[in-house]
Amino acid sequence: MLPLLLASSSTYRRELLARLHLPFVCSSPDIDESHRPGETAIELVKRLAEQKSRALADSHPAHLIIGSDQVAVLDEQIIGKPHTFENARTQLMAASGASVTFLTGLALLNSETGQCQVDCVPFTVHMRQLSVERIERYLKIEQPYDCAGSFKAEGLGVSLFQSTEGPDATSLIGLPLIRLIDMLIAEGVQVP
Repeated sequence: MLPLLLASSSTYRRELLARLHLPFVCSSPDIDESHRPGETAIELVKRLAEQKSRALADSHPAHLIIGSDQVAVLDEQIIGKPHTFENARTQLMAASGASVTFLTGLALLNSETGQCQVDCVPFTVHMRQLSVERIERYLKIEQPYDCAGSFKAEGLGVSLFQSTEGPDATSLIGLPLIRLIDMLIAEGVQVP
């Protein structure tokens, strides 16, 4: 098996990949993550996932390089990481009683052959009706300012959900393991 490289500095993605009990290393790619004019959210995450994996191909020959990128979409608009309490409150107020779709782009590049598998895995969160007080209590406890959508699904953020739907709940956290396993198997990796 070629060595695995996770093209990310995300602790969330690192923790998810560790669930597969496969040895891997991490390296953060340096790419421009700007949204291109006319690019759909799905095109954006697929392009960025592939770019992240390809950015490390020269420095990691003969590796399987995993790239991933995620955006949240509310009312057909991409919402990013809030970075501040105020922005997070605004995002959660807009999401109250609505549905937020998370699109996670995934790429697996064989840097030896140049073969790259790319996909996008959607996951939708249907939010409860949220009062300002409930939102502020949540934000003060969990401080999810580095998370698209302003909540941590793997933590207390689940208390804000009415329901969820999608093929792979791990995609909500940023690395769709079910689809990644399919890609790894196609590259001859045995999981488990």
